[in-house]
Amino acid sequence: MGFRNWLSSWVCGQFARRSRRALAWLLPGLLFCLAWGCSLLNHHHEPSSLPPVIPASPSLLAVAQTNESVAPLPLKIEGLDPQKITLGQQLFEDPRLAADNTIACASCHRLQLGGTDRKPVSVGIGGAKSERNVPTVFNSAFNFRQFWDGRAESLEAQVDGPIQNAKEMGSSWPEVVEKLSEDKHYRRQFRQIYGSKHTRKTTKARLAPDITPETIRDALATYQRSLITPNAPFDRYLKGDVQALTAEQRQGYERFQSSGCISCHQGINLGGNMFQRFGVFGNYFEDVQTSKEDLGRYNVTGEKADRYVFKVPSLRNVELTPPYFHDGSVTSLAEAVRVMGQYQLGRVLADEDVDAIVEFLKSLTGETSLALNQEQVP
Repeated sequence: MGFRNWLSSWVCGQFARRSRRALAWLLPGLLFCLAWGCSLLNHHHEPSSLPPVIPASPSLLAVAQTNESVAPLPLKIEGLDPQKITLGQQLFEDPRLAADNTIACASCHRLQLGGTDRKPVSVGIGGAKSERNVPTVFNSAFNFRQFWDGRAESLEAQVDGPIQNAKEMGSSWPEVVEKLSEDKHYRRQFRQIYGSKHTRKTTKARLAPDITPETIRDALATYQRSLITPNAPFDRYLKGDVQALTAEQRQGYERFQSSGCISCHQGINLGGNMFQRFGVFGNYFEDVQTSKEDLGRYNVTGEKADRYVFKVPSLRNVELTPPYFHDGSVTSLAEAVRVMGQYQLGRVLADEDVDAIVEFLKSLTGETSLALNQEQVP
């Protein structure tokens, strides 16, 4: 009997674990199908005006607060070392990370421009144009992967990309380490923060033993994790402030959900937590000039199924970060919503719905004053 009971428990446990894993993969798709299916019921209905505005009622607020697909940003991220944040900010703003000492991280990720440069693609050393639109650095700590194709699994891993990219900063780790080691202030800071934990043996007296690719990555990543934009109107709404959203923004949130946008733009960042094909309901790339970068995730995995698949971008502060999409091809937020409606939802959104959704998206703009007060753009 003992063995039989053990075997029964083991089988049930295996089934439960596999069921949970299957549900985790299927749930986003089920949510998308449900939302899109509901929207099809009204697909041919073209209202002459917005439907009656949903009042800021306790019942509606309760639905928003209990909807696990969205969540407010925390006011701060606990546990970050203030010394590392300070050092990381200095590195973020230091053009010596580039081969020709002209480009810093802050040159493309300008905090006063929503953490981007508002260009279709960024411009690197020697005027070289990069391949993709710059994603915002704000709230990047909440993304499950970094870069449009998700090739970096952490903020630390992401640092290597721009530093070594010939079209961005065009440098190398030996060059960066040597430059920073020549600065006595950096030598002191790295020694105070990292000490013997990351010290390496070196036969070159001019190289500081505590300044390594690992410690540079760590400081930069810590600073980037501190760059969050909390207390957006939508965050306050989710926390119980029924008047934080305007009537039109509440209507836009309802349209955002019923149209199916929330099936991909979900979670604490309203995006940044999954991959999706650009062109679920149609080939977006048929009518645009394409390049290797348009292949998206395929460039990382080589899998045919990953052609035109990208990380779903966060919608936080989206009104501050035009132009839109991986290629920066759309300058208007309203036009971006229309394109998403056509190619991701399979429907033509009415102008009234587009306007309402855009108003809702504006409610995702958070507070950046703390980060801006710290910034010193080179």
